[in-house]
Formats: sequence, structure tokens, C-alpha cells
Amino acid sequence: MDRAQTPAAGTMRAMIFEGVGRPLREVSRPIPAPDAGQLLLRVQACAVCRTDLHLIDGEVEIAEPPRILGHQIVGTVLEGGAAGPDLVGGRVGVPWLGWTCGECEYCTSGRENLCPRARFTGCDIDGGMAEYTVADARFCFPIPPAYPSEQAAPLLCAGLIGYRALRMCGEPRTLGLYGFGAAAGIIAQVAIAQGIRVFAFTRSGDAEAQEFATALGAEWAGASEQPAPEPLSAAIVFAPVGELVPLALRALAPGGTVVCGGIHMSDIPSFPYRDLWEERVIRSVANLTRADGHEMLALAPQVPVRTRVNPYPLQDAGRALEDLREGRFTGSAVLIP
Repeated sequence: MDRAQTPAAGTMRAMIFEGVGRPLREVSRPIPAPDAGQLLLRVQACAVCRTDLHLIDGEVEIAEPPRILGHQIVGTVLEGGAAGPDLVGGRVGVPWLGWTCGECEYCTSGRENLCPRARFTGCDIDGGMAEYTVADARFCFPIPPAYPSEQAAPLLCAGLIGYRALRMCGEPRTLGLYGFGAAAGIIAQVAIAQGIRVFAFTRSGDAEAQEFATALGAEWAGASEQPAPEPLSAAIVFAPVGELVPLALRALAPGGTVVCGGIHMSDIPSFPYRDLWEERVIRSVANLTRADGHEMLALAPQVPVRTRVNPYPLQDAGRALEDLREGRFTGSAVLIP
């Protein structure tokens, strides 16, 4: 690509985080040049994630602001170099996990999601709330051609973390999903396609989310405080609300598992040991591996997974985040540069 022919003489619009409590700000920046091993991408879509809220609220630290947020990126490859010359002109997705060392005990044992030196997109590395971005070619996934970019973007975190959480449930017969947002909406479709019976738990009175869940095939949808219609083989807690964990635990059949699917959660209150007894398990899911990405993106068009998106222009990233915080939409908010 001739960089002199890029818009505005090599500059781009970007939304930057400058500090906790400060709104995202639109700035003009030079289009980044890819280093060895990186791809230069023209961003087509970047989905907004609850982790972005944790970042701007300081619940997950950004060590070196200013930073461009956004880690559910779909972009067209403009420059590949030796990192991926065959990818130029195609679309790839960029997830939360943006770099690992490849040398530690976790990386060399198939657990790169736990790498202590890992760097994360939109946190340690500039992300996709911009017109262009660069990304490590090793951590970019080809996007299935059946998906428009805005439909594919939520798969890059909501889909991948949801998929890993579902795998951690084992082989459940019945599955409870606590917090029915983007991730639950995607993974409910995958679970139902696998013959798993799904029950959706939402905020009390959230009729829209409950209708969304049943439209996707959930057998039941109700408030999180309600007892499950029957004992659950497993439950995934997507909402970052610690109080939901004991509720999900009490809904389990003996031997069942509660998987906490978020990077941040409020404190889990104490609960009696009898709720954990009979070999019930509570576990967390951290990040994702590239294997998760390749498996989920191959599976998605087979289901097929459909994502519900709410598009916003790039400059309205702050409004999209506040709408997510206040639960003003179902599905995913997606920024379109």
C-alpha cells in the first residue's frame, strides 16, 4: 500500500482513553506503521465489550495511557509483509489476547491464556476504536466469509470467551446463563445446536432480554433471583455481579459447575458449605487461546451463529459504552469507523 495515498495524508481518527473518570476523546493520529510480524488493518468494525467499561472505570488497569480501546476488531489487511503477505486484501479478526511470550510453562503447555507476560488488545496494545490499527499476525483470525464485518466483530470476545466458558462446563444436559447479553446470546445458539437445554437468567423485569433469550431457543427465561425450573448441570455467569455466583451454585445439580466468564466481578458473598457440597465446582475463565479462536470461528457458520448488533459511528464510542452500562440494548454495540 502507498502510505501517501491514505486519507488525510497519513492520519486517522481514533478514540483515546486518557485516564479513569475521563471521557473518551476523539483525536487525529498518524496511521501506525506495522513492525515485523504485524499486520496493518483498516478497521471495518469494532464491537464494544463490558471489559471496555472495566478499563475506563479503572477496575482493570491500563498501565500506560493514553490508549486506544477496543478488542473485538474486524479489519481489512492493508500490509502484511513477511508476517502475512497472503492475507493482504482479506479480512481478519483481532481478539483480546494480543501477544504472548511463547516461552513460559503456560505457553508451552497449551495454556497461553495464562502467560504472565501476555499483552492485551485495547489495554496494553492500541486497539480498534480507530480507523486503522496494527496487530500481531499470529493473533489474527481469518473471518468466515458468510459474516459481514459488523456481525463478525462480537464473535471476537463475546463469542470466544463464551465458547471457552462453555467448554469448561464439560458436557452439560442443562445450562443456565446468568446475564443475557452479547456473550450469552451467542453461546446459547452454540449450546442449543449441541443439544443442550438452555435457561436464561436476567435482571428482574428485563422483558426485552428474556424475549431475546426465548427467541434464540432458550426453554425458559426469568429473573436471576428466581429458582431454576429444574436442577442445572452447569451455569455460566456472564454478568460481573458476584451475588449471582451463590444463586447459580444453588441452582446446580450434584457435580455441577459454575463458570465465571468475566475478567472482573464484584465480590462474591459468603455462602454455606452445603451449597458447594456434593462435588459442585466454581471456576473462572481467563482470556482465550488461539485454539479457542480457530475452533469457534470454524463452528460459528456451521451452527449458524447470528449476532444482534447495534451500530454506532466511531465518534459515539462513549455513548455506546454508556448504553451498554445502562442496558439500553440487547446484543452488541458495534462501532463503524
